[in-house]
Amino acid sequence: MTHLDIELQHLKAETIKMWTLVNLQLSKGKIALLKLDKDLAREVILSERRVNAYELKLDRDCENIFALFNPVAVDLRFVLAVLKINNNLERTGDIVEGIAKFVLNVDHTFDKQLLEITRAVEMYEAANNMMEHVLEAFDKEDTSIARKVFQQDELLDDINIKANKIVADYVRTHPDNIEPALYLLSIIRKLERIGDQAKNMAEEIIFYIEAKVLKHRSKVEKTKE
Repeated sequence: MTHLDIELQHLKAETIKMWTLVNLQLSKGKIALLKLDKDLAREVILSERRVNAYELKLDRDCENIFALFNPVAVDLRFVLAVLKINNNLERTGDIVEGIAKFVLNVDHTFDKQLLEITRAVEMYEAANNMMEHVLEAFDKEDTSIARKVFQQDELLDDINIKANKIVADYVRTHPDNIEPALYLLSIIRKLERIGDQAKNMAEEIIFYIEAKVLKHRSKVEKTKE
């Protein structure tokens, strides 16, 4: 095994550690949301510093590999993919932090009826699954797992599109519950963005393994590849 191989293995391991942390934060955010656990929400917010620290470290590691080893072919694609995935993970951490801050601002638990009709819990679970799938695809270098994410993202888009009317109808009949309804709508928007980040990471995984660029192609094209 060459020195470059060792460095690439280390880079992959560190990326997986960051990914696992972000996924854990996402799971904790869901619990904080459903139980209105403000202490857990504060923990999610504080842990964002660790995600930021990981981002800086991975950036430095990638820069060092470029400078010292001048990687080519699949090795080059891998480092380029990690750089972009690193950015997507940091953004996902920011989004989860935003969800936790919304939880802190709500005075009482979200109406179960509102959670059901907006399909917010289903959406959160789907976002969780997407993040788990792209991590598994990255770890196993399996593009078939990565491609599952494109179809899952359609579910998030569908829930997000329908949420406006559902929440608008809800607040007309529940005028005393407007604020939490608007917070939940904002959380749905953030979950849709998490789906976008997961989709971007899936594209990067396919890029470095198969040397195929999927950006700006339709979801149907990506799924059929």
